Amino acid sequence: MVARAHVGAIDTVVFDLGGVLIDWSPYHLYRKLFDSDDAIARFLDEIDLYNWLRGVDADKSFQRGVAELSARLPQHADLIAAYWHRWDETLNGSLEDSLAVVSELKAAGMSLYVISNWSSETWHHATERFAFLDWFDGLVISGLEGVAKPDPKIFHVACDRYKLAPERAVFVDDLAANVESASALGFHGIQFTDAAALRRQLTALDLLP
Repeated sequence: MVARAHVGAIDTVVFDLGGVLIDWSPYHLYRKLFDSDDAIARFLDEIDLYNWLRGVDADKSFQRGVAELSARLPQHADLIAAYWHRWDETLNGSLEDSLAVVSELKAAGMSLYVISNWSSETWHHATERFAFLDWFDGLVISGLEGVAKPDPKIFHVACDRYKLAPERAVFVDDLAANVESASALGFHGIQFTDAAALRRQLTALDLLP
């Protein structure tokens, strides 16, 4: 999906991390604790993981979040606690095909930034493991800002701090709600599905040959 704002000269691309440049998924962890992906899906739906993560990503204490969720769903307390104690197992390296696209954009002279939902308490896992973060001209991390996507405030933080003009910037994220929020502010929004599709969409915007 590409949501086009008013077409201007694009000189900036802003990336999400998890699911776009980094292979992050709760399935990587919970496949070690469940017998099937269907069972994981039911569990994640029951605990409403992704909505719960919005609070943690906006820097609610992970331990407080785990305690609150476990109190609501005591039958899953051990599995919920595992998400905190074994969080690093949700990471499965970087997505090399996506990073190849980033490398080409950098070589072409594009300004590159990150806006990512990530808890301040787990952010060190990223900085310790992913040297490619140094490729970017700036990073806006939700847990360090106290606000998470799709809240428009996090995009305003990035624009104000790095003097970004949304109409001159592409925003790439795997979640539709985040793309829609960015597009409403004037970014050229791309919902990420895979690196090949991203390359085609950036080529259509004349950012890659």
